[in-house]
Amino acid sequence: MSTSFDSQTLHFVAVHQNDPLAAPLMEDLAREYASRYGRALEEQYRDLTTYPAAEFEPPGGALIVAMADGVPVAGGAFRQYDNTTAELKRIWTAATHRKRGFGTLVVAELERIAAERGYLRIYLTTGWRQPEAVALYLAAGYTALFDPSLPSEEIGVHPFEKSLVCEGAA
Repeated sequence: MSTSFDSQTLHFVAVHQNDPLAAPLMEDLAREYASRYGRALEEQYRDLTTYPAAEFEPPGGALIVAMADGVPVAGGAFRQYDNTTAELKRIWTAATHRKRGFGTLVVAELERIAAERGYLRIYLTTGWRQPEAVALYLAAGYTALFDPSLPSEEIGVHPFEKSLVCEGAA
């Protein structure tokens, strides 16, 4: 699917975890998580790249990269959480392309694919040191499954959910 946004056309490509197009996603996420949570970069990268890739493969999962002018600029994935729920993972936008709405488009594309595959609900978690991610999910209509009045570090992992079924649908 292609989406025009901010005078660029994003083209979504389904990839495998080890696809060269997914490399910037894995590398940037490892750097981001390592810096925010005080983990060694090599350890964080190993955790991301040795994760069971089959979990992000169809039909239960998906890993997509958003391309702009032939360059990976954003991406994300989902895997099966339970029979009716997909779990979003690895939502990423390249640092040089942030604040342009690409994360919102990635989440919407993953939701579209998940609904197409029969999922009725999305579940996800994000870390306590990722306020941008919390803002993204709230803006995208996700319900916080935690008390947002508590300090972020006290909450720890921040879970969210969203129904993919329209209200009143049969």
